[in-house]
Amino acid sequence: MDLDDSVCIVTGASSGIGTATARLLASRGAKVVLAARRIDRLETLARELPGSMAFQTDVTIAAQVERLMDRARDAFGTIDVVVNNAGQGLHVPLEQLKADDFRAVFELNVVAPLAIMQAALPMLRSGHGGAIVNVSSVTSLRTFPGLGGYAATKSALNMISGIARLEWAESGITVSSVYPSVTASEFHDRLRAGHLVTGPWSKQPDPPELVATAILFAVQHGDEHVLVADPPRAIQLGAEVESILGTGRGSAGGSPAAIGVVPGNRS
Repeated sequence: MDLDDSVCIVTGASSGIGTATARLLASRGAKVVLAARRIDRLETLARELPGSMAFQTDVTIAAQVERLMDRARDAFGTIDVVVNNAGQGLHVPLEQLKADDFRAVFELNVVAPLAIMQAALPMLRSGHGGAIVNVSSVTSLRTFPGLGGYAATKSALNMISGIARLEWAESGITVSSVYPSVTASEFHDRLRAGHLVTGPWSKQPDPPELVATAILFAVQHGDEHVLVADPPRAIQLGAEVESILGTGRGSAGGSPAAIGVVPGNRS
């Protein structure tokens, strides 16, 4: 997909992966619609990226999602790319997982991306196709103790992505899932509950720019599953995932990253 003069919505654009993705898309000639709750950060980023626009948006509020689409249509006439990046972590053992926390994170990580996809669909179709990229997580590809609630939301997002890909293929719309590991961002400072812990299985967090490169790869090539790596790689789920991540079940010898929790510690 040629990004020159394309219109790209990026949610969660106020920091981390979202900011890095917005910068990379803009560097390829895209007009970027920046969406997040922290409008001050969005406006600062918009001044850095010519042709971009900042819209304060809580993606869990339907009226704000509709307003985002309306303003994008008014400003640019259409949408070509949607990057569903907004999300939140939930890193507690299942025994301690509170229903209210799980519902809130499910709303943000699953329901909100679906609502954005649905709201963007008419414009994507009218433009004869486009690309949707949903930011998932390697935690949805293997079982990690302490991440059941969070991984469940990303697994649900994977299924929605895969079915949308099938249902919308005739409209020329590709739907891709991108799988980051631990990323150097504010993500683990803003968990709904729990926190990251390190150990002998740890690795250096990936820079958000590496994830942005994988997102760009997914937009340009349209692969269904893209693993964040250097360089990014399209993967098939199943045996290949086990060969990439190891056969362990979140053990010290098999974990691809520092992904863990301190029981009972809530942020």
